[in-house]
Amino acid sequence: MAYVATRGGERAIEQAERLYRAELGEIDAGRVAEIRHSLPWLIDRVMGEASLYEPDLAALALAQAGGDLYEAVLLLRAWRTTQPRLAIAEPVTQDTLFTVRRISAAFKDIPGGQVLGPTLDYSHRLLATGVLEGQPFVPPPVEPAAYAAPSRQLSLAAWQKAAGLVADVQAVPVQPDDIPDLTREPLLFPAKRAHTLQSLARADTGGVLALGYSAMRGYGNAHPTVNELRLAEAEVRVRHPRGTVFSAGRVKVSQAEVTTNGKSGKLELGFCATLGWNEVKVISGATLDLNAPGAPKNSPVNEEFFLYHTEPVEASGFCIHFKLPHYVTFQSSLDALRDANANRTAPAEPAKQRQEEPA
Repeated sequence: MAYVATRGGERAIEQAERLYRAELGEIDAGRVAEIRHSLPWLIDRVMGEASLYEPDLAALALAQAGGDLYEAVLLLRAWRTTQPRLAIAEPVTQDTLFTVRRISAAFKDIPGGQVLGPTLDYSHRLLATGVLEGQPFVPPPVEPAAYAAPSRQLSLAAWQKAAGLVADVQAVPVQPDDIPDLTREPLLFPAKRAHTLQSLARADTGGVLALGYSAMRGYGNAHPTVNELRLAEAEVRVRHPRGTVFSAGRVKVSQAEVTTNGKSGKLELGFCATLGWNEVKVISGATLDLNAPGAPKNSPVNEEFFLYHTEPVEASGFCIHFKLPHYVTFQSSLDALRDANANRTAPAEPAKQRQEEPA
């Protein structure tokens, strides 16, 4: 093993961790609460990539990791593996979501109307430097809306299917025990549809963005249009062992549906959803989902390529492990290099000696 040499420095390793902890300082409940309150979008990203919805634990993981996203996701995933699975929630459909934001770039007038919700899409990006000079940034109050948008709305795709624009796909009921679980089963290819969507749901946001952007720039087969983007709260309904169905609370969810003109003469759809509010991830993920069918083997939009390379814990862990001692393997490579150089120069010496001998 290349890491045996680290055993000789146990004290140094312990002190290195202490130094890291000292830089972060004391972590208490107040600090965790402040992180949760002040960085909600970051909390959502950590929960999505850790595949665990628990804002307090996500804030604690960020505090303990000093803001290192990959370390925080690893901490939260590790904690999740220690917890028992008590129940499987009932399926959540789009028409039951408590919708906070719902927009479409494909249609101006959509059933239920465009609901902008909380967003910076249309704002100027100006840094509030006055805060550093003692001038607090106080957001202006939100004015009451002229009318309240419906809190629950059908998906735009359902309206399009009714109009004959999208091929109607009948949903097949699935028993809870038959639902594949990526946290307990390996990802095999060709991947099941459920595995693909689960993997995208907890994929690294930056990785999904990079590969989704590559598809948009021409490496994919389709340039998407956002059919529907939705931020909502989903009610988690579980069945009690006695048979009663009850609500265990709500979780924030994001979902995106992108579309393009298909060869069949109807619209083709790509879909992605995740825990928390993370628009760039679900748009990019839906773009990859749309482009995956028929993609070449080495293409960035090939399903095997993007599912493997957007797994945050595995990818970051493999990259970071290069920092650990590789003395033995590297010295082995150097020995092989020296032997190769020696073999290249050895045959030339006898020939040189023959030229120097007198006739």
